[in-house]
Amino acid sequence: MKIFGKVRHRPSASWRQATDRAFTLIGDGRYEDAGALLTRAADLEPWLSESWFNLALLHKFRHDWEQARAAGLRAVALLDKETGAPDWWNVGIAATALQDWPLARRAWQAYGLKVPGAAAGTGEPAGMELGSAAVRLSPEGEAEVVWGRRLDPARIEVLSIPLPSSGRRWGEVVLHDGVPNGERTTTAGPSYPVFDEIELWAPSPVPTWVVLLEAATEDDRDALEQLAAEAGFAAEDWSSSVRLLCRACSESTMPSAEGEGEHSDPHDHSEPGHPGPLGHRSPGELWVPERECGIAAPAGLVRGLLDGWVADSPDSREWRDLEEVC
Repeated sequence: MKIFGKVRHRPSASWRQATDRAFTLIGDGRYEDAGALLTRAADLEPWLSESWFNLALLHKFRHDWEQARAAGLRAVALLDKETGAPDWWNVGIAATALQDWPLARRAWQAYGLKVPGAAAGTGEPAGMELGSAAVRLSPEGEAEVVWGRRLDPARIEVLSIPLPSSGRRWGEVVLHDGVPNGERTTTAGPSYPVFDEIELWAPSPVPTWVVLLEAATEDDRDALEQLAAEAGFAAEDWSSSVRLLCRACSESTMPSAEGEGEHSDPHDHSEPGHPGPLGHRSPGELWVPERECGIAAPAGLVRGLLDGWVADSPDSREWRDLEEVC
C-alpha cells in the first residue's frame, strides 16, 4: 500500500529503539529528552502514523495542546482504517482542551461515536448522554476519586464535593484521559469507569466549606443534603462518603458503597469508627451523630442554609466550626 507515494513498511530497528527509550523516559517524567527521541523517530519514519501518534501522546502528557493537535492530525492522516482508532480520541482530547469544537466533533465521529447536531456545528458537543462516571483528581498527587456527569468523551462535571487537598471544587469541569483506570460497581448492577484527570478545564466560583454537624439521625443528615440541592448547591456527609484506599485498590474494580452495615470492607485503609476523612463508617449499624460535612455554597448563603436546617428540627440538629477550605 502506498501513501503519498511512499510504501508502508515495518519500522526500522533504530525507530523501535528510539521509541522504546522515549517511553522509558516518559515513565521517569523526562519529557524533554523523550521529545527529542520521538522527534528523531518521526524523522526516521514520517510515513508511520505511530510516529505522530506517539508525539501527540507526549504532547498530551505535557499539556501542550497546540502541538498535540498538530501531531494528532498528522497521525490520523496516515491511518489505514476509517473509524475506531485511538489516534482520533487523542485528537478529540486536544481539540476539547483548545475548544476547537468543529475538530472535536469530527474526532468523536471518526472514532465511531454519535454526536447530536450538525456535523459542522461550531458549539460544544451536547446531548451525547454518556451518563455518570468517576474521575480521579490529581492522579499524580494525593489522588481522590469523585463522581461526576460526563459532558462529552473528554470532560466531566464534578458533582461530588472534593476534599480540600485535591484543590478542586464542586461544579468544576475537568478534562480527563480516554482510557479508564479503574471501575466502580454498584449493588444494583451497573458499573462506572474511573477516568484520570488531565487538567482543570473550567473552574467553579462556588467555595467549599467544612462544618461539624450534630445530626440525631440519618434523616436529619439527609435533610441538609436535600436542602442544599433544592437551593442549587450541594452538601455531602464526608463521614460516610470518604474512604481511604491504597493505589492498587483505587485503580481496580471496587464496589462504590462497600462498608455499609456490619460487613467489613477489606479495601478500606482508614480507621472505622472515626468520622471525617480518616473513616467512613462506624462499627455495625451504630449512627454517630457528629458528622463532618462538606458544603458547596456561596458565602452569602451557607450560614442561612445551616440555620434553616436547624430551625426545621432544633431538638435534633446543630452545627458549629464552619470553615471555608477551598
